Amino acid sequence: MIKVSVLYPAGASSRFDMDYYLATHIPLVGQRLGAAMKKAEIDQGLAGGAPGAPAPFMAAAHMYFDSVEAFQGAFGPHAAEIMGDLPNFTNAQPVLQISQIRQ
Repeated sequence: MIKVSVLYPAGASSRFDMDYYLATHIPLVGQRLGAAMKKAEIDQGLAGGAPGAPAPFMAAAHMYFDSVEAFQGAFGPHAAEIMGDLPNFTNAQPVLQISQIRQ
């Protein structure tokens, strides 16, 4: 199993509309990726590691798939539509990481 993490970096002029993300964007992603996406988890950044430090990321989405190929096959046909929705909730450039679940 793999995890696809989409991280939205925080910054002084960064914005993120969590209500839109949860109500509109994540359902859109779920509909387009279909059964290939086994589950999704959404995090909202609260703080950094040191006391009083700001969160390095405003939000993160973690989506689970059987394989990289399963993710790519589901995402590829809908990439333009999914990525085109980003300006509706953020001005941050997301960082994507694909990880293998080890434990």
